Amino acid sequence: MIIDCHGHYTTAPKALDIFREAQIAALQGGPGPSGRPDISDDQIRESLEGAQLKLQRERGTDLTIFSPKAAGMAHHIGDAKTSLAWSRVCNDLIHRAVTLYPKNFVGVCQLPQSPGVPPANSVEELDRCVRELGFIGCNLNPDPSGGYWTDPPLSDRWWYPLYEKMVELDVPAMIHVSASCNPNFHFTGAHYLNGDTTAFMQFLTSDLFKDFPTLKFIIPHGGGAVPYHWGRYRGLAQDMKRPPLGELLLNNVYFDTCVYHQPGIDLLTKVIPVANILFASEMVGAVRGIDPETGQYFDDTKRYVEASPWLDAAARSEIFAGNARRVFSRLDQRLRRAE
Repeated sequence: MIIDCHGHYTTAPKALDIFREAQIAALQGGPGPSGRPDISDDQIRESLEGAQLKLQRERGTDLTIFSPKAAGMAHHIGDAKTSLAWSRVCNDLIHRAVTLYPKNFVGVCQLPQSPGVPPANSVEELDRCVRELGFIGCNLNPDPSGGYWTDPPLSDRWWYPLYEKMVELDVPAMIHVSASCNPNFHFTGAHYLNGDTTAFMQFLTSDLFKDFPTLKFIIPHGGGAVPYHWGRYRGLAQDMKRPPLGELLLNNVYFDTCVYHQPGIDLLTKVIPVANILFASEMVGAVRGIDPETGQYFDDTKRYVEASPWLDAAARSEIFAGNARRVFSRLDQRLRRAE
């Protein structure tokens, strides 16, 4: 089995965008949306059959851990009420997609975060999505301000009520920023990777995992700059009198394979222990074109994992499925019941 731990509903029907546009217009005194987006099951099927499902079949993957469009979360827009309404609409749409294709998708939720609003405000929606909708995790934005980093770091007790709920539910969070409204940072080329790298450093400098020994995070996009600068982080931890990285972080922090060329995957799989790597492609996501150097899609990451010289069959099996089942324990329980 091959589990893609990082997929977004980037192809959602246009009615979702129309709802969001009306919601934003209401912030400036417009009429606002009337009810919920009018989206039929057939429209959901059409939006997926020619995109994510087609690519699953072509690339030989089985199951995608599926969440709302990351850039669309846009937590900086409006207030907590705005974010909650938007998150519930997006999460309910993911639930509908999963219900239509239960063998192809499993849900991960968007949290109703807002700048300056305590993360405790997101606990209720996380609980609803896990207990009522059957979701197996969440996407956690470390910077709801959209590129200005106005909230406390992830190691701060500000975040603890959300972490307590994650531990109670036994669900991991993928660290994932959203749109950037800071013109210095392109959202996918800079802000996403900055967020990944920043989160790792915040974890390194804290004792968060002493307080939450079973808390689990996935840092996407190959960990941002982390694998390339692993020696720097090892040295910083040593200079700060912190424990070695394996002891300090690797029981709680994992990395995905959303790295879009062979040398990058080779570096990731050589530097990071196999037990801490989860297969992912982020399709249909940030990079959608064909690499002219290889003739293959940039985001067909399965090819890179299969070709990595550091991996034997057992290691590839762990990356493709075993590690995801270990990190997403609710998914493992579901798959065991189906076996």
